[in-house]
Amino acid sequence: EGLARNAGRHAGGLVIAPSALTDFMPLYCEQGSDGLVTQFDMGDVEGIGLVKFDFLGLRTLTIIDWAVKDINRLRTKQDQAALDILKLPLDDALTFKLVQAARTTAVFQLESRGMKELIKRLKPDSFEDLIALVALFRPGPLQSGMVDDFIDRKHGKAVVKYPHQDLEPILKPTYGVILYQEQVMQIARVLAGFTLGAADLLRRAMGKKKAEEMAQQREIFVSGAGDNNIAESDSSYIFDLMEKFAGYGFNKSHSAAYALVSYQTAWLKVNYPAEFMAAVLSSEMANTDKIVVFIEECRAMGLTIRPPSVNESAFRFVANDAGEVV
Repeated sequence: EGLARNAGRHAGGLVIAPSALTDFMPLYCEQGSDGLVTQFDMGDVEGIGLVKFDFLGLRTLTIIDWAVKDINRLRTKQDQAALDILKLPLDDALTFKLVQAARTTAVFQLESRGMKELIKRLKPDSFEDLIALVALFRPGPLQSGMVDDFIDRKHGKAVVKYPHQDLEPILKPTYGVILYQEQVMQIARVLAGFTLGAADLLRRAMGKKKAEEMAQQREIFVSGAGDNNIAESDSSYIFDLMEKFAGYGFNKSHSAAYALVSYQTAWLKVNYPAEFMAAVLSSEMANTDKIVVFIEECRAMGLTIRPPSVNESAFRFVANDAGEVV
């Protein structure tokens, strides 16, 4: 009947205000929750000018932390400098070899069967390719044929072409395909003289797909491109392309952040397999089904898993000095 059935709360959504929240809105206490909850929904919270942030945890960050602590304990014994996970070279050949072979079980974002199939086709050989991989593995791009086009262009089976010569620097990393929302913003800035703020409004309008808003944006874009001596037929065609790809466009900064964590876990798996797999096993200690999968992966990697020992074992899985998981 269109009536509110229940109130929902975002698992990681926090509202940030310059003074007490009660200066701006009514609150309520949720049963079983130790926090106060706004009675306004997220749209209204933004509408009255407050900042809404989503803070979400990631189990993989704990896995990386445990693995690095294990590695540094070993490196200290060997009089080596401590490993700083944030200073890894992003062109490690062994890491990309592991990824291209799709030996990515336990590697963040790259372990599902569908993703492994995409990896085998794309064969990523640079960090930029990993960013694209994360952005491409979504229903929209996969169903639109855009992924096939991207892969064919990367491997030289299709010609890389740009809608306008000025767009080459923007679209070169993605082989002429508009893949990221930031590319839509850059195109608007370069071709039609949009400010970054106006370009962000265009990105939002494309995401909402409101016909009236889009017609206004088209007019602004074509007019701005005309000031740069670009024919209306060309600018209209480019706007159509942007509109088409905006439906599949992904936020590059989000994709890059995920790709970095994917790369770090792949690097740890290939360079410090025992420490990494010990951390992975520890993160799933309460889940027998997953423990079985990861123990099989350890065996496939040639790692020795020692039985529990009063003298050797810790509460969680760790790697010993011999490179075994205990």
